[in-house]
Amino acid sequence: MNTQDIWQFLSTQGVDFAIKLLTAIVAWIIGRWLINLAVNLIGKAFERGGKIDATLANYLKSIIAVVLNIVLILAILDLFGVRTTSFAALLAGAGLAIGAAWSGMLGNFAAGVFMQVLRPYKVGDFIQAGGVTGTVKELGLFGTTVVTPDNVTTIVGNGKVFGDNIQNYSALPVRRVDCVAKVANSVSPTDAIARLRPVIAAIPNVAADPAPDIEILEFTPEGPKLCVRPYTHTDHYWQVYFDTNKAIVDTFGAAGYPVPETPVAYRQAGPVAG
Repeated sequence: MNTQDIWQFLSTQGVDFAIKLLTAIVAWIIGRWLINLAVNLIGKAFERGGKIDATLANYLKSIIAVVLNIVLILAILDLFGVRTTSFAALLAGAGLAIGAAWSGMLGNFAAGVFMQVLRPYKVGDFIQAGGVTGTVKELGLFGTTVVTPDNVTTIVGNGKVFGDNIQNYSALPVRRVDCVAKVANSVSPTDAIARLRPVIAAIPNVAADPAPDIEILEFTPEGPKLCVRPYTHTDHYWQVYFDTNKAIVDTFGAAGYPVPETPVAYRQAGPVAG
C-alpha cells in the first residue's frame, strides 16, 4: 500500500474507522468496569448466603468473568463488522498450534471441574501438589494459586495438580510432629526418654491424647537415635515442631549428655618392606 492509497483510505473511511475504534475503546473500558462490578456483587452475594464455601465461590466467579469477557469481546468485534461465525472460522483456521494450546487450557478447565466435585482441598488448606508446597489461596478456572511458606505466590495448572499426587496436610484436625534426637553411646536411652516425656508433654498445644511417642528408633555408630513424636492441631504444627527441637536440646544439655561422635579407628601402618 503506497502513500496515495493510505490518504485515500483516510479521506474516505478514516473518520468512520476512528469513530469505531474510539467506540470500541470506550465499550471495553465500560464493559470491563461493569463485569468487575457484577463479579464483585456476585461474590458478596455468595459471602452473605454462607452456603457456598470460598473455593467454589471463587471458581464460579472465574467462570462468570470469563463468559462475560467473551461476550464483551464478541460485541466489540461486531462493531467492526466481524460476525461471530467469521470469528469462529478464523479460530478454526488458525492451525494446529492454537488447537494444542486450547487443548491444554481445556484440560486444565476439566481438571478444575473434577476438583470442584471431588474436593481434595479448599482455600486455606496447606497442600503439596504439582511440585509445589504451600497454602491454597485460590482454585481458579484453569489453575490453582498457592502461597509457599517463604511467601511466594505460585500458580499451578489444574491439569498438573489433578494428574499428580495431592497431599492435604489440613484435611485432618490432628497431625503428628516427627522429630529425631540422638544420644551418645555412653548415655542410657531409657534415661533420655524418661527425661523427655514430661518436657515434651508440657509444650504448649501438644495433645494429651494421643500421648507423644518417644521411643528408640534405631542404633547408629554414634549412638541410639530416638524418635520424638508429639501430636498437635494442624494450625500449631510448626510451633510444636520448633518447640520440640528446642526442648530436646535444652533437656539433653541440662542432663549433661555428651555430644554424639562418630567413632574413628586408627591403624598405624607397619614398615614398608625394602
